[in-house]
Amino acid sequence: MNREEIILAIQDIIKTIAPDEDVSNLKTDLRLRDQIELDSMDFLDIVMELRKRYGVQVPEDDYKELATLDGCVAYLGPKMQGKSLKVGV
Repeated sequence: MNREEIILAIQDIIKTIAPDEDVSNLKTDLRLRDQIELDSMDFLDIVMELRKRYGVQVPEDDYKELATLDGCVAYLGPKMQGKSLKVGV
């Protein structure tokens, strides 16, 4: 997956978990929790969806890497190499 596909994947997962949140204008360099209402359970759900949809394991020590969309791209890029985008799953 490329940068844009990873961002779309994260946005789609957030829309699944928090359907009332508008993810279309998320800034890539700001913490997701500072932009939309996500609590710790929502964040855990994001990690679980990554595993379910893409087979990507994110150890608890690495959760901080997913704080921003830029961080998601940097951390998930190598792990999602060769995977296909799954939206609306």
